Amino acid sequence: MVTAMEKILKEKLSKVNYQNPENTMRDVVNTLQQFRGLTHSIEPYMFNDGNQKELCKMHGTIPVPYKGQNYNIPVCIWIMDTHPNNAPLCYVKPTADMVLKVSRTIDHSGKIYLPMLHFWDPRSADLLPTLVKSMISAFSTEPPVYARPKDGGAAQTQHQVSQQQSASSGFTPYPSQPYMPVPGAGNPPYPAAKPAYSNIPYPATPYRSSFPTPYPNYNAGSSSAYPPYPTGSSQLPYPAYPSYSGGPPMPPSSNTQSSGADTGTGTITEEHIRASLLSAVEDKMRRSLREQSSRARDELEILRQTESELRTGKNRLDDILARLTKEQEDLDKNISMLKDKEDELSKATERLSDQHVDPDEAVTTTAPLYKQILNSYAEEAALEDAIYYVGEALRRGVIDLDVFLKQVRALSRRQFMLRALMQKCRQKAGLK
Repeated sequence: MVTAMEKILKEKLSKVNYQNPENTMRDVVNTLQQFRGLTHSIEPYMFNDGNQKELCKMHGTIPVPYKGQNYNIPVCIWIMDTHPNNAPLCYVKPTADMVLKVSRTIDHSGKIYLPMLHFWDPRSADLLPTLVKSMISAFSTEPPVYARPKDGGAAQTQHQVSQQQSASSGFTPYPSQPYMPVPGAGNPPYPAAKPAYSNIPYPATPYRSSFPTPYPNYNAGSSSAYPPYPTGSSQLPYPAYPSYSGGPPMPPSSNTQSSGADTGTGTITEEHIRASLLSAVEDKMRRSLREQSSRARDELEILRQTESELRTGKNRLDDILARLTKEQEDLDKNISMLKDKEDELSKATERLSDQHVDPDEAVTTTAPLYKQILNSYAEEAALEDAIYYVGEALRRGVIDLDVFLKQVRALSRRQFMLRALMQKCRQKAGLK
């Protein structure tokens, strides 16, 4: 049953000259039912050559899982008026508090590049829902947007202070912590971004160090330079590097110095740096492998769909070929039969061409009653012709009216008697 929304959408698509409004309407409605964060509208789209055309636009947010949380990524899908023959144009539309991340699937304008868009198959079912699922799969590996840092200057100052302190102590700078959103109620809008000065990604999995002393928390406005030492297990997750609010770093306190190699320094050791870098590289490799695996799965799914369609086409071709073979065999049999009949007809013609046939004896009856019917019919047909020619003679003035009436009366009486005789003979023979 066609709903009111489907009817209205189909009318809108027909007005803007979509080639397949019913198929497009079905795809759009199916997508909107599966992804409630999307909506549709008819808006003008400006192409690169300056031409403008009214197109159907699906826009809104799609849920993307990333590191255990779901994020709402804003997207925009322009559906071509030749749908499903041509792939749609897809974009990521970041809001004012988002930063677009250029990657293999996203360019600087936000346009989306996916294997499904490159290998677009109009014969596939559920094209638009499958396209949105491909976006979710690609974005879950590498998010297209990040949160815009609210205090970029303070973060930059903190990074420079950290570099100066590390250079003075002879240690490699600690990799910067990206700004990640704090999970709360509902779905956060987007994953957090890395600052511009971050060169080495912070590991996704927290590093569990065997060193009991945590990294000191530099906080200019706090009366205590360091947080209290945690109690419990000796295996503690390595804490994130906090944002710096300005001012010189506080000197380390003696009550937070470790009893290991960093005793008396209050700073991280080379082992901390080395383990953190190893974990960061491992996490980067893991993300890269997940991205490649996701793309390979998408390409494999496309290849499987192509294989299925090719097999279906092969079965159809085999059926057509079998029907053509059977029709060819039947045609050969009919041709052979016609040739045999033609030979028989030629022989019969040759045989009868040398014989003289009397027209009166050409037709013979099997019984006297049938012969009487035949003779009566032939005589009645002759009388019919005679009446016709008598009328022609009167019309041309060959005979007078009195002669005409006399002859017609006699012929008609004889014709009546012959018809009555034929009717009685047919009743006797059981022909009626």
